[in-house]
Amino acid sequence: MTGRTTGLKAAAAIGALAVGLAACGGGSGGGSGSDDGKPKKGGTLKIVGAGGQENLDPTSAYSTVSSALQRTYSRQLFAYPASKDPKAASTPVPDAAAEMPTVDNGGISKDGLTYKIKVRQGIMWDSQPPRPMVAGDFVRAFKHMCNPASPVGAPNYYVPNIKGMQSYCDPFLKDKKLQQDPKGIENYENSHDISGVKALDDYTLQVTLTKPASDFISLLGMTFASAVPVEYYKYVPGSPDQFRHLVSAGPYKVTVFNPGKQIVLEKNTSWKQDTDPLRHQYVDRIEVTEGQESPETVQQQLEGGNADISLDQPVPASALGRLAQKNDPNLTVNGPPVSNPYLVFNFRSPNANKAMSKLKVRQAIEYAINKVALARIYGGPKYNTPLNTIIPPDSVGYQDYNLYPTNGSQGDPAKCKQMLAEAGYPNGLKVKAAYRQAGNHPAIFQSYAQDLKACGITVEGVPVPQADFYTQFLQKTDNTLAGKWDVAAPGWVPDWFGNNGRAVISPLFDGRNWADGTSNYGDYDSPTTNGLIDKALTAKTTDEAANYWHQADQQIMKDAAIVPFMAQKTPWYHSSRVKGATWLPIAQQFDFTNLWISSSS
Repeated sequence: MTGRTTGLKAAAAIGALAVGLAACGGGSGGGSGSDDGKPKKGGTLKIVGAGGQENLDPTSAYSTVSSALQRTYSRQLFAYPASKDPKAASTPVPDAAAEMPTVDNGGISKDGLTYKIKVRQGIMWDSQPPRPMVAGDFVRAFKHMCNPASPVGAPNYYVPNIKGMQSYCDPFLKDKKLQQDPKGIENYENSHDISGVKALDDYTLQVTLTKPASDFISLLGMTFASAVPVEYYKYVPGSPDQFRHLVSAGPYKVTVFNPGKQIVLEKNTSWKQDTDPLRHQYVDRIEVTEGQESPETVQQQLEGGNADISLDQPVPASALGRLAQKNDPNLTVNGPPVSNPYLVFNFRSPNANKAMSKLKVRQAIEYAINKVALARIYGGPKYNTPLNTIIPPDSVGYQDYNLYPTNGSQGDPAKCKQMLAEAGYPNGLKVKAAYRQAGNHPAIFQSYAQDLKACGITVEGVPVPQADFYTQFLQKTDNTLAGKWDVAAPGWVPDWFGNNGRAVISPLFDGRNWADGTSNYGDYDSPTTNGLIDKALTAKTTDEAANYWHQADQQIMKDAAIVPFMAQKTPWYHSSRVKGATWLPIAQQFDFTNLWISSSS
């Protein structure tokens, strides 16, 4: 299974946030922060939203909402700090690890293949009785990734990159009779080893890679790599029974799980502040109420003080201007930005004499698009700036350049017409444009369709239900080959920020494994780009990787594989009771463990 699995998270996140402003991560925070004085303890944090996030298992859950909730009860070796500095918020730091491994301290071998990671002592599981978290709990984490009942959401991050994991996982995943057999899963995991993952002692984990990976610490910072307690062998992985018996190592524990309706978290008395450098335990209780489908209804509750934070609904476009105009202190604008949405070309379409496969046609469309008009649909330049590169700012490899400049980023119909004529289409052509029937997406379609019409391209709209847009339409190769679409405007939210080329360039532009489920929707396939991806993924340092990612960015834009629209930040709102609200990029949400409730509000 390939890294394209990241598209599931992107699709889920964008689908959940389709009405109003699409999701993006960030660390700039805004709003209350530490300026509100000394944190206060007590009170109940009330979270409301659409919900439907039914998976709370750290190994397999794959959504931004699950990441936000897991922050309260799961622990990773490394994690991301909630910070108003985007760079700091995108840089992993020790969590359950006692220190950052380096070549100098012996934590990373000189060839970049072996990591020795010290586990922080004193972390306790909320088990009966409480017991210490040890290196073996992380060995179990890697073994558990390949259980056939609910395997890891992004296997390509780990399975091919860790020595011996492929041979361990292949027969495990194929054993369908274990899907409802927790005892059988336990027996397999305890009788089989991953050669590259070992507990050298109770507090030392050793991981050996198949090839260097400068982003391996980032991979260990994903919730997939959370420590797994032995108690999980009592339940089918990914089942409601497991979610009702989660064992916490964070400041809160799940005490109520009512799927689609309510989740309640209360204080974990086994958690100690001096063993957790990232989280706090300010509020007494966190109540999540699901089933709130309307962003407008959620916003009314937040502004009225009946709820504190939206679980998954954005600030409605109808409210954004009003809140910004009065400079509402509870409205935050969060980064780093993401490329969302963007225009992708179907290289395989047979339509108009295979027009989309022709470089000058794609380049003509690059010049046609009015990016300023598109940004207005998502709230204007305060939240979105025109983007001309594949990689957005604050992600590895980003450098500002523009191969297709137009006056004020507002498009150049004359240049578009000229290039179409050079491509053999002096009288224009017709294209099919697939778009989502939800939120801002019809308006996005209308905007770029108008731009294309101005240079002689007739656009036939192909409306697709939001729920089907990715998995049932763009990711079905039969639709691509049949020319059911020529262009489309998906979005992409990377799984992490900072050194994240593996979660941006690789899934969207590596053309070697094009198949159903792909996130390289139009089958862009460049040997040059593929080679640069390989060099970036095996680079020993972030700087070396950044150079290759930037070269890949330039090659993709030379090939005009997509039209970037905007670098989009996320407006998010909280009630006036909430203080210390700081954005957590990897969860695209405020960090619930670092805020408190004001008694004076």
